[in-house]
Amino acid sequence: MHHRLFRCFKAKTAKMIAAGTVITCLFSSVGVGVAAPTQSAITVLPIDRAKFASGQTFDFLIEVKDADSEKIQVTVNGVAADKYFGKTASAKMDGPLATYRIDQVAFKKPGKVEISVKATAANSFTTRTVKYEVVNNTAPKRAKNVILFVGDGMSLQAREMARILSKGITEGKYNDLLAMEKMASTAIITTSGYDSLVTDSANSASAYATGHKAVVNAMGTYTNSTKDPFDDPNVENIVELAKRSRGMATGIVSTANITDATPAAMVAHTRKRAEQNFIAETMLDPRHRPDVILGGGSRHFLPMSTPGSKRTDNKNIIDEFKKLGYSFSGTKSELLATPLNTDKLLGLYQLDNMNVYLDREMLNNPKVLGGFNDQPTLMSMTQKAIDTLSKNPNGFFLMVEGASIDKQLHVLDWQRATYDTIELDKSVEIAKEFARKNQDTLIVVVADHAHGASITGTYHELDGKTGREAVRIYADAGWPTFEDNNKDGFPDSPSPDVTLAVQYANHPDYKEDYKFKAEPTVPAIMSNGKAIANPQTSGEFYPGNIPTADPSEVHSADDIILNADGPGADYFNGVMDNTEVFFGIVRALGLDGNRNAK
Repeated sequence: MHHRLFRCFKAKTAKMIAAGTVITCLFSSVGVGVAAPTQSAITVLPIDRAKFASGQTFDFLIEVKDADSEKIQVTVNGVAADKYFGKTASAKMDGPLATYRIDQVAFKKPGKVEISVKATAANSFTTRTVKYEVVNNTAPKRAKNVILFVGDGMSLQAREMARILSKGITEGKYNDLLAMEKMASTAIITTSGYDSLVTDSANSASAYATGHKAVVNAMGTYTNSTKDPFDDPNVENIVELAKRSRGMATGIVSTANITDATPAAMVAHTRKRAEQNFIAETMLDPRHRPDVILGGGSRHFLPMSTPGSKRTDNKNIIDEFKKLGYSFSGTKSELLATPLNTDKLLGLYQLDNMNVYLDREMLNNPKVLGGFNDQPTLMSMTQKAIDTLSKNPNGFFLMVEGASIDKQLHVLDWQRATYDTIELDKSVEIAKEFARKNQDTLIVVVADHAHGASITGTYHELDGKTGREAVRIYADAGWPTFEDNNKDGFPDSPSPDVTLAVQYANHPDYKEDYKFKAEPTVPAIMSNGKAIANPQTSGEFYPGNIPTADPSEVHSADDIILNADGPGADYFNGVMDNTEVFFGIVRALGLDGNRNAK
């Protein structure tokens, strides 16, 4: 879009409308010896067009460059902000940056809200107006429980790969659909954060957890101008709201490091997802302490004196949870042996991310598993979480993540990604059975972002062709020959005679042979600051089409699919922003942030 120029003639004020934001510039009469005032940039957090659940708490921050903090005037619907919120504002200077902040506030009533800011300096006078929306909706039939499944990186094509391998296709018709595809409601979800077209898993999950946009790498926060990753203005998340307003049980389950982006975003507040030691420790905070925590990542919970630990202190976070009454398990056997009367679970089954389904359930290569030979499946963790959380008479919120769909697509390993997609779908089956029996549970299944992987056709070398010449397209594609003789939904082998030809839209330099790798393999490595094709791999060379600073395939900005079933599922339809997932959950549960559980 071309820049537009607005000119102020004799009028004292003129309005400039840019990107939906109303900015008012005031001019004094300019004469001999009088300099025209300069513009000062105003940042308002939460951002323009933010949406809130009634009573949802947040931190309110104004930043103005080259202004006087004592001369920032802020109104909320025409009322001074400190008076409106009933709390004293903190106004201070941080170098040339003036700030005005009020923490832990909320909008009590639904409706429209207008924030007006006026800031002055020696030779500056500027204003900004932003508008918010506050909602308090309840579904016609309220849900007691919500189970949110997140297939990390599970684009439409990732679902299709799983459907082909798990269900099969005969004469062009699928033999069955995935469990996640047989649900009442379907929506298309957009995924961008407020800083970039392309999201990462932290701020995309944060949108689901809070109903607010965030920037890449951030969760539960808006990003201020300081370097401190812990002082950004926070927004109350679904775990906090569910616990505070209704006393619900909450849980997070993931095949990733449990302090990784998606599970962490359900509870934590930081603009730097890499602060995983902090994230592990903040899970102890009663405001957002989940009752069930199952996944990988013990290295952030063990003291630094323990081999494999990544902590920089000798805090034993596992022991702290045990003191709070949590039953701890480090293997699948221990998880399944957990006493039935347990209502708090902590399970950590790998130092970092759990191994993927193919490696831990089928191939069982000791070199790959690294001694962690007894890891639970996502199905068993989901079942145990539901059994535990459903004891709470106030209901529960549970987030279950199939994490390595994303992690395997990053390394161009669509086979491992697909088996993990099937594992997620099998977990959805467990949740659907619970919901069928109880008729009081909303199930939502969604990705957080997409990947640029696509099915070109099939691949085989039965006629002696290899490489790109063995990629079968159009009528030559025919059908893949995956088999599932034991009918467990997982193909017996990831390497049939005729497999899928999967190709990627965004990748580094790499070599492609279209064959399954018996051991996890990275496509590229860093050499002299640039990503080059992994010299340990073989196949045809494909030059990269992304910056050489990144040795992996990267996220795409594609929209993603959401499916939902149960009370409140009707909310999800059409094209929706990712923040609306939070509001659909809050509506289904009928949560009111103005209430506090006894």
